[in-house]
Amino acid sequence: MKTIRPQHDSDLLSILINLGYSKTKAKQLVKHRAVSIGDQETLQPATRLEQIVRSGEMVSVRSEQEMREEAKTCPGLSILYEDEAIIVIDKPAGLLTIATEKEKRKTAFYLLSSYLKEKEKSQQARIFIVHRLDQGTSGLLVFAKNEAVKQILQEQWEEAEKRYSAVVEGVPHAKTGQIASTLAESKALRVYTVRGNNEEEKEGKEAKTNYQVVKENGEYALLDITLITGRKNQIRVHLSDLGHPIVGDKKYGSKTNPIRRMALHAYSLSFNHPTIPGKRMEFKIEIPGKFHRLFVKKKEAEKKR
Repeated sequence: MKTIRPQHDSDLLSILINLGYSKTKAKQLVKHRAVSIGDQETLQPATRLEQIVRSGEMVSVRSEQEMREEAKTCPGLSILYEDEAIIVIDKPAGLLTIATEKEKRKTAFYLLSSYLKEKEKSQQARIFIVHRLDQGTSGLLVFAKNEAVKQILQEQWEEAEKRYSAVVEGVPHAKTGQIASTLAESKALRVYTVRGNNEEEKEGKEAKTNYQVVKENGEYALLDITLITGRKNQIRVHLSDLGHPIVGDKKYGSKTNPIRRMALHAYSLSFNHPTIPGKRMEFKIEIPGKFHRLFVKKKEAEKKR
């Protein structure tokens, strides 16, 4: 945090420029409430660059790191990163990404929208969907803070590296491989692989999923998955097609649910920053302990025999 006490009355913009900030950066600092004026115990966020700072008053400017740390408070969500363009969260399993006809508020979109409006003290503050995770899937999820950033990210999203961890029923015969098919969606909103040449195939989209078996115990296998394309329910459908549905994914054929959730987790994500040329954003979070415990319990049972 930078602090200064001007010796003469001066407008805030002049003070910030003297501290080394450009006029554009000064506007951003005030907009995001990074600048405060007053005494140590009565600091108040600055509201205008034209604001006059009296001689002896303290001006404090929080760094981007300090702002990010402070911004990580959003009830119901874990914010991993935030700047002027994007927000990256760790979405818990069971939480919708966006609203449905039946549920409007218990969503990551609603929680982040409320958080941003409160943080910026403006009902005009908005959040934008870049990509989605299914309700049962946990892990890394990115939102944009304006429509232009959303557009940039979505246009380059195929270039992002998206990796998931999944526990499946049984063990794939091939320990590594690629699943490729054309995916379509039924009127009942169920995604499926198109078989044969027909009208459905024309409406379907090509999908590719790479996988590797990380550990196995005969009953289950832990897979490391890399998405080559990003279609709706892609991983779930492909693993079901492989004959090894994701644990807890009843919709696509799972018959077991020992951890009481779908065992799919987006643990690694990297992409180009939408507004900072050459900056690669890389995020990695822990795989849920419940996934690993499925294998520990099996090993312990085998030792007791």
